[in-house]
Amino acid sequence: MSTNETTWPGEGAFLGPSEFAEAVRQGIDLAGLEGWSQMVWVDVDFADWPLREKAVIESLQRWVKPGRRLTMIAKRYNQVTLLHPRFVQWRVTWGHLLDCRVVKHLDDSEMPSALLGPAWFLHRRDAERSVGVWSREPRSKLNLKESVDECFRQSSPGFPASVLGL
Repeated sequence: MSTNETTWPGEGAFLGPSEFAEAVRQGIDLAGLEGWSQMVWVDVDFADWPLREKAVIESLQRWVKPGRRLTMIAKRYNQVTLLHPRFVQWRVTWGHLLDCRVVKHLDDSEMPSALLGPAWFLHRRDAERSVGVWSREPRSKLNLKESVDECFRQSSPGFPASVLGL
Protein backbone atom coordinates (compact mmCIF):
# COMPACT_ATOMS: atom_id res chain seq x y z
CA MET A 1 0.00 0.00 0.00
CA SER A 2 1.24 3.41 -0.80
CA THR A 3 1.01 6.06 1.88
CA ASN A 4 -0.12 8.47 -0.83
CA GLU A 5 -2.72 10.54 0.97
CA THR A 6 -4.50 11.41 -2.27
CA THR A 7 -5.73 7.80 -2.50
CA TRP A 8 -6.18 7.05 1.20
CA PRO A 9 -8.79 6.13 2.19
CA GLY A 10 -10.12 5.15 -1.15
CA GLU A 11 -9.19 2.04 -2.98
CA GLY A 12 -5.90 0.29 -3.07
CA ALA A 13 -3.92 -2.82 -2.41
CA PHE A 14 -1.45 -3.78 0.27
CA LEU A 15 1.28 -6.37 0.03
CA GLY A 16 3.15 -7.82 2.97
CA PRO A 17 2.92 -7.65 6.75
CA SER A 18 4.14 -4.06 7.15
CA GLU A 19 1.64 -2.68 4.61
CA PHE A 20 -1.15 -4.74 6.19
CA ALA A 21 -0.27 -3.39 9.65
CA GLU A 22 -0.23 0.17 8.27
CA ALA A 23 -3.65 -0.37 6.67
CA VAL A 24 -5.04 -1.56 10.02
CA ARG A 25 -3.53 1.46 11.80
CA GLN A 26 -5.04 3.84 9.27
CA GLY A 27 -8.40 2.07 9.35
CA ILE A 28 -8.66 2.39 13.13
CA ASP A 29 -7.55 6.01 12.91
CA LEU A 30 -10.16 6.63 10.20
CA ALA A 31 -12.85 5.20 12.48
CA GLY A 32 -12.11 7.93 14.99
CA LEU A 33 -11.81 10.69 12.40
CA GLU A 34 -15.11 9.77 10.73
CA GLY A 35 -16.86 8.88 13.99
CA TRP A 36 -17.87 5.36 13.02
CA SER A 37 -20.56 4.04 15.31
CA GLN A 38 -19.30 0.51 14.83
CA MET A 39 -16.36 -1.53 13.63
CA VAL A 40 -16.07 -5.24 12.97
CA TRP A 41 -12.71 -6.98 13.12
CA VAL A 42 -12.33 -10.57 11.97
CA ASP A 43 -9.23 -12.74 12.03
CA VAL A 44 -8.14 -16.23 13.01
CA ASP A 45 -6.17 -14.92 16.02
CA PHE A 46 -5.18 -11.23 15.46
CA ALA A 47 -1.53 -12.20 16.04
CA ASP A 48 -0.15 -9.92 13.34
CA TRP A 49 -2.48 -6.98 13.85
CA PRO A 50 -0.66 -3.97 15.38
CA LEU A 51 -2.82 -3.99 18.53
CA ARG A 52 0.23 -3.85 20.82
CA GLU A 53 1.15 -0.38 19.60
CA LYS A 54 0.62 2.71 21.69
CA ALA A 55 -0.52 4.69 18.60
CA VAL A 56 -3.25 2.12 17.83
CA ILE A 57 -4.55 2.29 21.40
CA GLU A 58 -4.54 6.10 21.18
CA SER A 59 -6.59 5.85 17.95
CA LEU A 60 -9.03 3.49 19.67
CA GLN A 61 -9.24 5.90 22.58
CA ARG A 62 -10.16 8.73 20.18
CA TRP A 63 -12.79 6.50 18.57
CA VAL A 64 -14.43 5.15 21.72
CA LYS A 65 -17.54 6.96 22.93
CA PRO A 66 -20.83 5.84 24.46
CA GLY A 67 -22.98 4.09 21.89
CA ARG A 68 -20.05 2.90 19.80
CA ARG A 69 -19.52 -0.81 19.23
CA LEU A 70 -16.55 -2.97 18.30
CA THR A 71 -17.26 -6.57 17.34
CA MET A 72 -14.30 -8.94 17.18
CA ILE A 73 -14.63 -12.41 15.70
CA ALA A 74 -11.79 -14.94 15.99
CA LYS A 75 -11.06 -18.63 16.16
CA ARG A 76 -8.88 -18.06 19.21
CA TYR A 77 -7.72 -15.13 21.35
CA ASN A 78 -4.62 -16.64 22.99
CA GLN A 79 -2.31 -14.59 20.76
CA VAL A 80 -4.12 -11.38 21.68
CA THR A 81 -3.44 -12.06 25.35
CA LEU A 82 0.20 -12.96 24.72
CA LEU A 83 1.15 -10.34 22.13
CA HIS A 84 -1.10 -7.34 22.71
CA PRO A 85 -1.07 -6.38 26.42
CA ARG A 86 -1.97 -2.73 25.71
CA PHE A 87 -5.07 -3.81 23.83
CA VAL A 88 -6.01 -6.31 26.54
CA GLN A 89 -5.79 -3.53 29.16
CA TRP A 90 -7.81 -1.17 26.94
CA ARG A 91 -10.40 -3.93 26.57
CA VAL A 92 -10.74 -4.25 30.36
CA THR A 93 -11.70 -0.57 30.52
CA TRP A 94 -13.97 -0.53 27.47
CA GLY A 95 -15.26 -4.12 27.48
CA HIS A 96 -18.85 -2.94 27.70
CA LEU A 97 -18.49 -1.54 24.16
CA LEU A 98 -16.94 -4.72 22.73
CA ASP A 99 -18.59 -7.92 21.59
CA CYS A 100 -15.90 -10.58 21.30
CA ARG A 101 -16.99 -13.75 19.52
CA VAL A 102 -15.36 -17.15 18.99
CA VAL A 103 -15.92 -19.33 15.93
CA LYS A 104 -15.26 -22.98 16.68
CA HIS A 105 -16.70 -24.83 13.70
CA LEU A 106 -14.92 -23.18 10.78
CA ASP A 107 -11.50 -24.07 9.47
CA ASP A 108 -8.83 -21.35 9.69
CA SER A 109 -8.93 -21.07 5.89
CA GLU A 110 -12.65 -20.23 6.04
CA MET A 111 -12.13 -17.22 8.31
CA PRO A 112 -11.80 -13.84 6.63
CA SER A 113 -9.27 -11.34 7.88
CA ALA A 114 -10.96 -7.97 7.74
CA LEU A 115 -11.77 -4.63 9.30
CA LEU A 116 -15.21 -3.30 8.35
CA GLY A 117 -16.63 0.13 8.94
CA PRO A 118 -19.86 1.73 7.74
CA ALA A 119 -18.56 2.54 4.26
CA TRP A 120 -14.93 1.45 4.20
CA PHE A 121 -13.29 -1.95 4.57
CA LEU A 122 -9.94 -3.67 4.63
CA HIS A 123 -9.82 -7.29 3.44
CA ARG A 124 -6.68 -9.40 3.73
CA ARG A 125 -7.41 -11.99 1.07
CA ASP A 126 -4.22 -13.97 1.64
CA ALA A 127 -3.37 -13.98 5.35
CA GLU A 128 -0.17 -15.98 4.89
CA ARG A 129 1.35 -13.35 2.59
CA SER A 130 -0.66 -10.40 4.00
CA VAL A 131 -2.05 -9.47 0.61
CA GLY A 132 -5.32 -7.63 0.30
CA VAL A 133 -7.28 -4.50 -0.48
CA TRP A 134 -8.88 -1.53 1.20
CA SER A 135 -11.85 -0.02 -0.49
CA ARG A 136 -15.18 1.74 -0.33
CA GLU A 137 -16.53 -0.27 -3.29
CA PRO A 138 -20.09 -1.34 -2.28
CA ARG A 139 -20.29 -4.71 -4.06
CA SER A 140 -16.98 -5.93 -2.64
CA LYS A 141 -17.99 -4.73 0.81
CA LEU A 142 -21.31 -6.56 0.55
CA ASN A 143 -19.55 -9.82 -0.43
CA LEU A 144 -17.15 -9.48 2.49
CA LYS A 145 -19.97 -8.57 4.88
CA GLU A 146 -21.86 -11.73 3.90
CA SER A 147 -18.79 -13.80 4.78
CA VAL A 148 -18.35 -11.95 8.08
CA ASP A 149 -22.06 -12.35 8.89
CA GLU A 150 -21.72 -16.11 8.38
CA CYS A 151 -18.81 -16.17 10.83
CA PHE A 152 -20.91 -14.20 13.30
CA ARG A 153 -23.82 -16.66 12.95
CA GLN A 154 -21.48 -19.52 13.74
CA SER A 155 -19.88 -17.78 16.71
CA SER A 156 -20.56 -17.55 20.41
CA PRO A 157 -19.40 -15.06 23.07
CA GLY A 158 -15.77 -15.43 24.06
CA PHE A 159 -12.66 -13.59 25.30
CA PRO A 160 -14.18 -12.02 28.43
CA ALA A 161 -12.78 -8.68 29.55
CA SER A 162 -12.17 -10.09 33.01
CA VAL A 163 -12.41 -13.46 34.64
CA LEU A 164 -14.44 -13.50 37.81
CA GLY A 165 -13.93 -16.23 40.35
CA LEU A 166 -14.79 -17.03 43.92
